[in-house]
Amino acid sequence: MTKKNMANLKEIRNRISSISSTMQITSAMKMVSAAKLKKAQDAITAMRPYSDKLTELLQGLSASLEGDGGSEYADKRSVNKVLVVAITSNRGLCGGFNSNIVKQSNSLVSNTYPGKQVDFYTIGKKGHDILRKKHTILGDQSKVYDDLTFDNVAEIAELLMRLFTKGDYDKIELVYNKFKNAATQIVMTEQFLPIVGAEGDEAIAADYIFEPSKEEIVKELIPKSLKTQLFKAIRDSFASEHGARMTAMHKATDNAAELRDELKLTYNKARQAAITNEILEIVGGAEALNN
Repeated sequence: MTKKNMANLKEIRNRISSISSTMQITSAMKMVSAAKLKKAQDAITAMRPYSDKLTELLQGLSASLEGDGGSEYADKRSVNKVLVVAITSNRGLCGGFNSNIVKQSNSLVSNTYPGKQVDFYTIGKKGHDILRKKHTILGDQSKVYDDLTFDNVAEIAELLMRLFTKGDYDKIELVYNKFKNAATQIVMTEQFLPIVGAEGDEAIAADYIFEPSKEEIVKELIPKSLKTQLFKAIRDSFASEHGARMTAMHKATDNAAELRDELKLTYNKARQAAITNEILEIVGGAEALNN
């Protein structure tokens, strides 16, 4: 077997070994994400009905109140300064999960609010690293994923509420991935502040007896509802991240297996050809000696 053939075979062997190692990593990451997804999916599925009902109740109450709804959070001002809360992940290897949020965020700047001041507040390192290159980043709360609790998210919500009530921003939008299933995530752009009131038929609230007054209930409910809305968005994004990573790693494992099988076939063909050539050389040499 010639040195050149041996070198080629060794190179192919090394590539097969490398791809097999990569497959083990992607397969392990897929299993880890699948385990985490189950927990995150259960959490968001349990939370959604509560969050939706709270929002519905709040909208009905606000609509039934006279005047401005008795809340500084419902103050609809002329939109000149917008804050976009971009929710991404701290880690990559999850397909188009993070790039879709960045794309939607850039679309808001150029298409939805052209000529307006649009700043960003990021939750997730991946979004922060990309968006800071072109846009103003007011703050980053990527550490929230280290301990994802309602209290920690409530602090971020309170900061956003203060920015709105002080008049620093006229509108605050959330951009995140809504979890549908492991393979599907829906990019959502959701108005956070000012609060969205019910319209048309939705504004007709049921006839409840309120204790204490409607105004006091709304005043208490609005901050709680906003905190819940942000917590739901982050939980949705967290579940979507693991779903996207599980799907991406599944595809990566399949692609690696396909590539490994192709290389094994190439290796066997090259090895067979090298052995055949060696036999021919030996036979040729033996015949030359006989002659």
